Amino acid sequence: MNNQDISRFLSLILRHKPDIIDISLDEHGWADVEDLIAKVAKKYTFNRQILEEIVRTDNKQRYSFNEDRTLIRANQGHSISVDLEFEAVQPPKELWHGTGEKYVSSIEKQGLMAKSRLYVHLSKDKNTAVTVGARHGKPALYRVRSGQMFLDGYEFYLSENGVWLTREVPVKYLIRESRPG
Repeated sequence: MNNQDISRFLSLILRHKPDIIDISLDEHGWADVEDLIAKVAKKYTFNRQILEEIVRTDNKQRYSFNEDRTLIRANQGHSISVDLEFEAVQPPKELWHGTGEKYVSSIEKQGLMAKSRLYVHLSKDKNTAVTVGARHGKPALYRVRSGQMFLDGYEFYLSENGVWLTREVPVKYLIRESRPG
């Protein structure tokens, strides 16, 4: 089992299903590092050094330690209810959302909805959004009028790894880009 596979497993645990290895997350999504290591080590070759390496080298910067490195959590993407202690911040005038073509008709009727997650994830640049969209098949790209949304009272949060988050994006704030690439 390589570190990428273990990272995916950690993501599953810290964002969606801590119960599969019988750990608990506090109300802010933090897990005890020693407990996590002990329980993941029952399934994979795993120790603090491997955990530190995964956190340090994860290209999406999915995880954060607390100051004394005794707790760890996923930075965003949770399907379980946690308060990540985000403070609302003013977004840039435009943000981007990449998705698969198969979701376009639903988005154009309902807007962007968090669905099984706590937030809609938005990118600060077009290229990142295209990359995200490509994970879902042929990419579809939307420009989000986030500055206007903010003026209209919608809250935005910036996760530790640079992903913009909001609860929803109504259709009137979306502009479909004809060429994602």
